[in-house]
Amino acid sequence: MCVVKAAVVGHVEWVEFARVEALPQPGAIAHATETWAEAAGGGAVAAVQLANLGCETTLFTALGADELGRRSREQLERQGVRVHVATADEPTRRAFTHVDEAGERTITVLGEKLRPRGGDAQLPWEELRESDCVYFVSGDAEALRKARHGRLLVATARELATLRFGAVELDALVGSALDDGERYQAGDLDPPPRLVVATSGHLGGWVQPGGPYGAAEKPAPLVDTYGAGDCFAAGLTYGLARGGDLQAALELGARCGAHCLAGRGPYAAQLSFADRQPDSARRSAS
Repeated sequence: MCVVKAAVVGHVEWVEFARVEALPQPGAIAHATETWAEAAGGGAVAAVQLANLGCETTLFTALGADELGRRSREQLERQGVRVHVATADEPTRRAFTHVDEAGERTITVLGEKLRPRGGDAQLPWEELRESDCVYFVSGDAEALRKARHGRLLVATARELATLRFGAVELDALVGSALDDGERYQAGDLDPPPRLVVATSGHLGGWVQPGGPYGAAEKPAPLVDTYGAGDCFAAGLTYGLARGGDLQAALELGARCGAHCLAGRGPYAAQLSFADRQPDSARRSAS
């Protein structure tokens, strides 16, 4: 079996989660029914999802030279990710996330996002030339250009300013039709992406060229929306790298996002290697 070599270029942050009945209003006090903490952020979530899909996965990131940076790296390595770290002068970024009873997450970040930089000699950027696919979550323009050395490059629309300055052709851009911070319009990038995917939650989404696609069914009731978007993008990246048709890649991405929704935090219910084929395909193969 040929293993897909995947890389993620992006940030990690140490996130403290609190489940509450509802987000507190001004002046109110919210009582948490559950709390936990773990390394998360877009780069971490996508890298672990790719590893769970069976990819040989490497994360290029930046962390502070502190206890949270050490714990973040150790956690991600336990989760099957090979981690390349540029040590930053700033402390590892932290975040607080409230998850309400409807599963919606509200995030407060502390400190600047630690982005991997393409000129940082601590990171072995040449390894990206051996990657079957790269998902760019965050970094500077030079890191984006290094990411283009991978056979296939997918990026998030959350970093449009960097993508515009980096001026490389993306094989796919993943954004959101529901979030102004992730919305792409024709002409925003030059050269334009070869494929643009706009997600719309439970409504599915739209791909250009290609048209609408449907959402996947959740394997269990919704628990937590944190990380679902990056799980979708990771699944799409893997599907495109495998060389299957676009619809199959979109379906895999949608299933990754749906599985993430069914677990506490971004990792508890991620789609695994064993479950990556649709139920119908697994029944046909048995």
